[in-house]
Amino acid sequence: MKQSVMLTITSILSILFMTFHLADDILFEMASPRFANLFAVLVLVIWLYGTLVLAERRAGYIIILLGSLLGLFVPVIHMKGASGVLGGEIGKSAQAFFFVWTLLALGVTAMFSALLSAHALWKLPWRRQRVLPPEKHSTAKGR
Repeated sequence: MKQSVMLTITSILSILFMTFHLADDILFEMASPRFANLFAVLVLVIWLYGTLVLAERRAGYIIILLGSLLGLFVPVIHMKGASGVLGGEIGKSAQAFFFVWTLLALGVTAMFSALLSAHALWKLPWRRQRVLPPEKHSTAKGR
């Protein structure tokens, strides 16, 4: 499978898992259902734009890399220490399976997306090749 296709698929999956995670955070009252959550929606829209519209461009790879690193940061925060997912009240809930599974799936897809986008950035040439317009030949003599 082509690497750019794999990057698109894993990035879209990471975005999907981030939306599941945000919904679970609101349902489990880890985040309040306020207007501020629309900032997360804006970040996800920019990530999706970089994935689909800016595919195979330097800006797209950078957006995907940043979004993937953000997605990779989420499981680390939630599973850190005794106050993490398993240490709090959510760990005792029967609904915790989907929450934890989403965190693990997000971690896997975000890590793979970060690796693929970093590899794609590494392979890009550092400088653009300048394309010079073809020279116009004058038909008049003496010019």
